[in-house]
Amino acid sequence: MSDRTPLLDSSGERRTDPVLIDHHSGVVTITMNMPERKNSLSAELINGVCDAIDATNADPSSRVIVLTNTGNTFCAGADLKASKPGIAPGAHGAKNRTFVDLLTTIQQSPIPVVGRINGHATGGGVGLTAVCDISVMRNDAKIGFTEVRLGVAPAVISVVCLPKMRQADASELFLSGERFTPGRAQAVGLINRAVEPDEIDKVIEEFVDKIVRGAPLALAASKELIATVPDMELADAFAWTAERSQALFESDDAKAGIAAFRDRQPAPWVPEDRR
Repeated sequence: MSDRTPLLDSSGERRTDPVLIDHHSGVVTITMNMPERKNSLSAELINGVCDAIDATNADPSSRVIVLTNTGNTFCAGADLKASKPGIAPGAHGAKNRTFVDLLTTIQQSPIPVVGRINGHATGGGVGLTAVCDISVMRNDAKIGFTEVRLGVAPAVISVVCLPKMRQADASELFLSGERFTPGRAQAVGLINRAVEPDEIDKVIEEFVDKIVRGAPLALAASKELIATVPDMELADAFAWTAERSQALFESDDAKAGIAAFRDRQPAPWVPEDRR
């Protein structure tokens, strides 16, 4: 899958695409490609990533998304040079997506999203890091809830960050506004792994290889469980999950997967080059 329509500036000259897309063997890599603006959350970037994820979800050959960046910053948060940062509905105009839309698109994507955090992440960039299903960050970068030092607060990203953090850690990091290490980010639950820069691709590949061995329907259901069950009452949770489990056991994926297990063969959804 590739959709790289050239963008033109006011003089008609071709300029770099804000988002690059590469599809290989079921793995779709979406690269935020505005390093000169530290991949800040501009309308172009938000729309580009949302559109790329939507296109990936509509493609049955896609199995996992890797979200990454060019430059030394994964995402610096709100586009402070814009007249109105694109956070709330209507901020970028009716035709454009907002940061809320971007976080929701990632969280609700039935295809798992793995964050390859190849640089610094601050402000909204921390939320973008945390909302990925699995995040791996190079350990020579910095991460931080820097909003308070700009006169604002990490409001929107608290929705995706707080469920992963202890209240004591959130209080310290939200209120201090300090930048901290990826090792600390891993310790407080914001990322899965902090790794040496030359190890990041190896670790990403290990996660991707494990994910593509899961059935598409089962992966989507697993994401749904993670997002839904913690907020349910006990009786409701058992009733709903029992119903979901029964439906999954009756699915074609489960029948094929169980048959492959009994025959000691790879499941049919495992890519040919990974069997």
